[in-house]
Amino acid sequence: MLLAPMTPRPAQSAFSLVELSIVLVILGLLTGGILAGQSLIRAAELRAVGTEYSRYVTATQTFRDKYFALPGDMTNATAFWGSATCPATAGTGTQTCNGNGNGELDSAVVAAVYAENFTYWQHLANAGLIEGTYTGMAGPVSEQHSIGSTNVPPSKLNAGLWFVAYDSGSVAAMFPVALPRNNFRLGGATPHSHPGNTLMKPEEQWNIDTKIDDGRPGTGAVTSPMASWIGNCANSSDPATADYVLSHSGVSCLLYAALTK
Repeated sequence: MLLAPMTPRPAQSAFSLVELSIVLVILGLLTGGILAGQSLIRAAELRAVGTEYSRYVTATQTFRDKYFALPGDMTNATAFWGSATCPATAGTGTQTCNGNGNGELDSAVVAAVYAENFTYWQHLANAGLIEGTYTGMAGPVSEQHSIGSTNVPPSKLNAGLWFVAYDSGSVAAMFPVALPRNNFRLGGATPHSHPGNTLMKPEEQWNIDTKIDDGRPGTGAVTSPMASWIGNCANSSDPATADYVLSHSGVSCLLYAALTK
């Protein structure tokens, strides 16, 4: 029996230059759209920083007008929100602790204890001035261990946490200007301490600083530290002449801001 001859298969045609051009154009549009979307998301996050700061300043001022005390430092907090005992060593729960009324947001000395820089957020939340529930305690790792949505509020800026602190004169010498000793900080979470990782490029922090303050890293309510472990954010340690290093494209700035305007 004779087999019928096989019909040869047509050769596969290659992409034409026109087709390749169309593919490249589509890929370019997709890449451009992704990058534009990322830029829009980042811009929205940066705008949120100014909104968050204004919200916390307003909450602090409202608290002081109502209770005649600084949140966290308030000596009669338990009279308003409960009389749970505040342990001097490790403890758990969401008890409200009284402050010592010395005008300073004191830090804990060991991990997992109540401290004014954490009860600051707890008092504001108990007063209904900010959202969330906060333990008022340092985290389990160190005396300044900050955990977003647990003992400090997170920021909409990616990986950012808000923190409050009181800086003594010796510590304040690291910074470009004599901020009010009680101040806000916005930084990235670190495993064992307060938010200390840089979050913003100099241009980004300059943008925020300009919108809500004076646009200078060494003066006004919004500043950036000049510590040796943070470089390329400001160009001078002289607060009167320092400017943001706008040409630096790396993330190199931490935001420090006065507790009240």
